[in-house]
Amino acid sequence: MVHRTGIRRAQASIVATATLTVETRGTGFVEITDEAARFVAEAGGRDGTLVVFVRHTSASLTIQENADPDVRTDLVTALDRLAPADAGWVHDVEGPDDMPAHVKTMLTGASLAVPVVEGRLALGTWQGIYLAEHRARPHRREILLQFSGSAA
Repeated sequence: MVHRTGIRRAQASIVATATLTVETRGTGFVEITDEAARFVAEAGGRDGTLVVFVRHTSASLTIQENADPDVRTDLVTALDRLAPADAGWVHDVEGPDDMPAHVKTMLTGASLAVPVVEGRLALGTWQGIYLAEHRARPHRREILLQFSGSAA
């Protein structure tokens, strides 16, 4: 069965943009949900879309479970199985983890679109927004946040 709720209409009246800088510790996930929600609130957004874009080719973005940290551990393991460092990559100038990082980014993506309804990110109960660092050493990553929609 499929059920749809009423249609909400809003005039797009604001576009707000900010850059979020994230210091990673190496391979793994950094949750940025709270920072994204704070940005929408400070931008004065009500209904619209938050676009989240990472400005790198060896880190990515994902929406994943934020309740059990074992999920993120298993995701790192799964990505390592899909793109192992010892696969004989041709591109290895920046180290053995660089080409696998590019593959992992291609698989997971560099951008997300999150609906914003009544000033809140319309994420599910157990969903969080994560930066996935695919390189072994720490990096400083830039994430562009852009809200387009109606003002609160």
